[in-house]
Formats: sequence, C-alpha cells, structure tokens
Amino acid sequence: MATDQDMETCESGLQQETREPLIQYGEDGDRKSTNEHLWMVYLSTFVAVTGSFEFGSCVGFSSPVESDIRTDLKLSITEYSVFGSILTFGAMLGASTSGTIADFLGRKAAMRMSAIFCIVGWLAVYFAKGYLSLDIGRLCMGYGMGIYSYVVPIFIAEIAPKDLRGGLTTINQLMICTGVSFSFIVGAVLTWRTLALIGIIPCLAMVVGLFFIPESPRWLAKMGHRKEFEAALQKLRGKDADISQEEAEIQDYIDTLEKLPKTKMWDLFQKRYSRSVMVGVGLMVIQQFGGINAVCFYTSQIFLSAGFPTKVGTVSYACIQVVITIFGVFLMDKAGRRPLLLVSTAGLVLACLLVAASFFLQVHELAPAAVPGLAVSGILGYIGFFSVGMGAVPWVTMSEIFPINIKGVAGSMATLVNWIGAWTISFTFNFLMAWSSYGTFLLYAAVNALSILFIVKYLPETKGRTLEQIQADINK
Repeated sequence: MATDQDMETCESGLQQETREPLIQYGEDGDRKSTNEHLWMVYLSTFVAVTGSFEFGSCVGFSSPVESDIRTDLKLSITEYSVFGSILTFGAMLGASTSGTIADFLGRKAAMRMSAIFCIVGWLAVYFAKGYLSLDIGRLCMGYGMGIYSYVVPIFIAEIAPKDLRGGLTTINQLMICTGVSFSFIVGAVLTWRTLALIGIIPCLAMVVGLFFIPESPRWLAKMGHRKEFEAALQKLRGKDADISQEEAEIQDYIDTLEKLPKTKMWDLFQKRYSRSVMVGVGLMVIQQFGGINAVCFYTSQIFLSAGFPTKVGTVSYACIQVVITIFGVFLMDKAGRRPLLLVSTAGLVLACLLVAASFFLQVHELAPAAVPGLAVSGILGYIGFFSVGMGAVPWVTMSEIFPINIKGVAGSMATLVNWIGAWTISFTFNFLMAWSSYGTFLLYAAVNALSILFIVKYLPETKGRTLEQIQADINK
C-alpha cells in the first residue's frame, strides 16, 4: 500500500520531470511553432464542441416551449416539472458513467454514444403524445448530456497544444451558452416539435465529423495502441512534422501517471485533501443552489408571470448570455477568480431581489406598471452576472485545486454534486413558485449572499500561479 510520502514523490516527479505532452520543442528547449499544422486540431475541436452546442440546446429547450407543450399535451404543473427536471437526472447517470465509457471505449466512441442517446431522445419528444414519451426522451437527452459534459473538454485538452489549450477548452462553455441561446431564440418563433427536430442536427454533424478526426493520442498511448497513437499524433501535427520527441514525452507522461496509486472515493476524506474537496464541491453547490437552472429552464414562465412579453424577454436573455460569457473569458486571467466570483455573486443577490420585488408588488397589487420592468431587469441582470463569473469560474477552479492523483475521482464527485443540485432546483422551482413567487427569489438571494461569505473565507486566488503552488498551498 502506497504511503503519503510515496504519493508525494510520484506527484512531484509527474509535475517536475515531465514536460507538457502534445507540444513540440526545439533543440534549445523552446516550443516550436506549429501553426501551419493546426487545421486538424481546429477541425477536431469544432467537431467536439458540436456536442457542447447540443448540450446547450437540450438545456434551453424546456423554457421557450413550456406553454405550447402544456397546452398541446394537457400537462399539469407537476408533469411538466418532471419533464423539465428529468434531464438533469439523466445527466447525473451519464456523468457517473462517462469516465468509465471514455476510458474503456475511447473519447470518440463516448461522443458518438452521446449523440445517439440525444437523437433517440429528440425523436421521442417529437413523436410524443403524452408525458411518458416526453420524459423518456428527456431522460435519454440528459444521459447524452452527462457524457458530453465530461468527454468534450477532456478530448479538447488532450489534443490541443499548451498555448491553445485554455482558449480551445473555453469554447466548450461558450458553445453551451450559444446552444441555450439558440433554443431560446428559435423556440420563440417555431413550434416545439420543429425545435425538437432541429436539435438532431448537431448530433448528426458530430457523428459524421467523428469519421474525419483522430482519436486522442494520449488515450491511445494509455491503452497501448502504439501504431494508432503515432498515426493520430502525426495527423494532428501534420504529415511533415517531426513528432519523435513529442511522442516520447507523451509516453513518459503516461508511464509516470500509471505509477501513481489508484484513488478510491473514500481517499478524498483524508485530512490532506479536505480543503481542496471542500472548495471544489462547495463551488458546485453554490453555483446550482443560487437558482441558475430555475432561471434557465423557466425563463419564459417567469416573464409571463410578471406580465412581460415572453418572446422579447427570452431573445434578450439569449443575446446577453453569449455576449457576457465571451467577456468573462477575457477577464478570467486578468481580473482573477476571486474578484470575478465576488462581483458575480453580489450581482446575483441584487438581481434576485429585483425579481422578488416585482413579484411582491404583483401579489400585493402595488405599482403594477413597475412589475414587468423589475422582472426583466432582474432576470437579465441575473444571467449577465452569472455568465461573467459563477458560470465558468467553479469549473476552472475545480480543475486547478485537485492534486493529479485524486483529480479523476474528486472531479467526478464534484460534477455529480453539480448535477444533483441542478435537478433539485429545476424540480422544486414550480412548487416554490406556487408557494410564494417572491419568496422563491428571496431564498435564492439568501443562498447567493451566503456564497459571498464562502468565497471570502475559503476560496484561494489561483490566477498567475502554477498548479504545484496552488495544490501545495491549499492541501498543506
């Protein structure tokens, strides 16, 4: 059985003695320019993020079509709440099996499987005559989403050069937001069955695209497929590129990685990992329980309840989400994680209070002319402040604070907690609104206020620090 000292030795060796794989270096140790060979990296990334777009399309589907589906299929609030929230239940199942599928079958096979589940789900929704078919379809879509949420960023990170890895990986989050926005905008003008058919298009694009891109070289090396590994790396770097040194570095990395002891779930509760696990899981809790999936899944219902035109509101929501997410990507490494999260969370508190105020005035029949304005200001402010920080920072921070030997297990646990939170919020929203519309958003405001205290007390600033520095500080 490996001791803590053995584990630290392995971690240190992995961090210090191996250089970043999938990078070409010259004789002087400097990275060689590979821009002329990057077209395959870009194509592979594009194919992968069609899954991210599909992810967003699935998430955004339920909001703009709620009134039409409930009218056409005569669904109760409870039945539609199950339909809206079962997506996240399916995603929990997908996320819990995604690592095993991607490791056993490969990254491309996992993405292909996700696409098939989503296609089946969309077809079940399109042909639905009642709530049962709707729920089965939504569950299948959720399962595919859960796999996408793991395998897409992993695949991109494993094929991209170091100097492009951050930018290419963030395209995953941007495309999710774009998919959500697309569903909001198109759903405002098309029927829900047509929107379901359109949801199949990204899946078909991925299935076709996967035939033209290589498998992850790192996965092939890990599985011992030497010839396929060399061929994939050559295809990514260009037919005339010298991959000999890079090939050796990848193999050295894999050999060193396999020397680390296999981590079990209960190992995460060791004292040396307690703070990193608390921060990683805590960020997922505050991200979800601040109400994001309630706002995302039921935007049109919130606008309708407040007396604001739903189509205008959902289109505005969609546009703001994409623009602010792009802005947040540029701020990530300039402003720092903590400042972005603090500004984001403080804004979420204010936004929730604005929505709560609008519903309070509506319930008590006070200042009716102010109700729609407060509601739309609150909802658009909510998605703007969420997109600038709380949307992406928890995922970035989670990837930074876990030591490499527990990263897989700890990351899976944090992801599962995130989906559990998403399901809880999306399922309970309609019931909370029936209890008290303004009380619901006061609860979300309170959670976001407590989140500020959590961030101030526990979250380390990771901007400009190496992974070794971050993990040494947080786990000491």
